[in-house]
Amino acid sequence: MENNNLPLLIEPETLEESLGYENLLIVDLNKAETYLKMHIPGAVHLDYLRIIASRKPVMGLVPDDETLSDVFSSLGIDADTHVVAYDDEGAGRASRLLWTLEVAGHRRYSLLNGGLHSWANEGHPTDTTPVPPVAKTFHVHRSADPCTDSTYISGKLDEENCRLLDVRSPDEYNGIKKFAERGGHIPGAVNLNWIEAIDTNRNMRFKSDEELQALLTPLGITPDKEVITYCQTHHRSAHSYIVLKHLGYERIKGYPGSWSDWGNNPELPVEQ
Repeated sequence: MENNNLPLLIEPETLEESLGYENLLIVDLNKAETYLKMHIPGAVHLDYLRIIASRKPVMGLVPDDETLSDVFSSLGIDADTHVVAYDDEGAGRASRLLWTLEVAGHRRYSLLNGGLHSWANEGHPTDTTPVPPVAKTFHVHRSADPCTDSTYISGKLDEENCRLLDVRSPDEYNGIKKFAERGGHIPGAVNLNWIEAIDTNRNMRFKSDEELQALLTPLGITPDKEVITYCQTHHRSAHSYIVLKHLGYERIKGYPGSWSDWGNNPELPVEQ
């Protein structure tokens, strides 16, 4: 069967109906032991750390093109592959994979709404047999659109049409909890803890579009603005990036390195 325009945010029943589609690859980003106990039939496993680079103390960076090409090729991704990603921790890791694919120039992807929680808790089939990936050839065509850095952000601090969305906990945002040389937040950034977007009563799905926008609008995070998401390493904020993309925001960027980059650079301004 052909894969015809699967949605960005895919429900378990839709994915189950799509399991036989050509060029569909389901990627499990759970811990290896969880994958061996239970995974979606046909899903291949990916160790999250394979898509993350670091230059300590800066963490959560994007690997170089050669690394991305090797990882995605070995997983079985090429230009025609539609990737569906999931995990069991609220979709942070899965969202980071999808954002990284977009950075690498690949936009054929979906996030399983609720991840393993919605899939397993709502009676969809699971498997325990590991699925060996069938390697393909992935060519990186790096895109600057989904990605930003401290230099770009520094030039946007006083721009009215740009909003910085800090999705760490309030204690991190206010500098009470500090995981870098300096605590606090980027000047002008607004705070919305990433977990506020997750509906724990609906198996870790996104909250409804109306609920999500009601959280964002009072903070000035509206679709007419450019929005830059960040957290500590662009793990949690990758989830927020996909939330905004799902809501139809067109000018969104994620900040790899995030606070581990900004908070460890003494030349950059900080608010508390």
